[in-house]
Amino acid sequence: MALVGKKAPHFVAGAVINGEEIVDNFSLDQYIGKKNVIFFFYPKDFTFVCPTEIHAFQEKLAEFEKRDTVVIGCSTDTEETHLAWLNTPKDQGGIQGVTFPIVADTAKTISLNFGVLGGEYQFNNDTKTWSFVGAPIAYRGTYLIDKTGIVRHESVNDFPLGRNIDEYLRLVDAQLHVEKYGEVCPANWEEGKEAMVATNEGVAEYFSNN
Repeated sequence: MALVGKKAPHFVAGAVINGEEIVDNFSLDQYIGKKNVIFFFYPKDFTFVCPTEIHAFQEKLAEFEKRDTVVIGCSTDTEETHLAWLNTPKDQGGIQGVTFPIVADTAKTISLNFGVLGGEYQFNNDTKTWSFVGAPIAYRGTYLIDKTGIVRHESVNDFPLGRNIDEYLRLVDAQLHVEKYGEVCPANWEEGKEAMVATNEGVAEYFSNN
């Protein structure tokens, strides 16, 4: 079920912040009324596509911050594994130098509530036991959450498909434009391009100018 237009699922979990400090009670609630949030899931620490995405988010971090937006990563690994990866140099497959928070979803409940867990728990009535079917890790889910805690965008990639980080900057720009001007953003809109008023007259004017 899509989360767009709804409150982002609440959680409190362990995380590594500032690339070096483990905290036990990290929550997105701290940003409500203060910051927009890009909250993204990735499958596993110490893998292959994941560090390329995490470094790409870090490279654009200042651009997100200019837009009053924080970036938060999350996987089902432990805080200790996150920290070990953060202490591993980039040329050795690590994510040393990354400063945004990385959440540890060890119980897999955050991934489950956001709808990105790669499998599901199933109960066997014959054996009276639980088992997990699928991959017990998160797909590459990405969520734009506004300052009120409402999800404004969500996308989910399969494990092998890396994200385009610039697209999330464009979506933040679009959300900020909508909030500021009350206009809607047409296909391929980017900051500086013409938006439109959500009326028949507004659409006609947009097409007459483009």
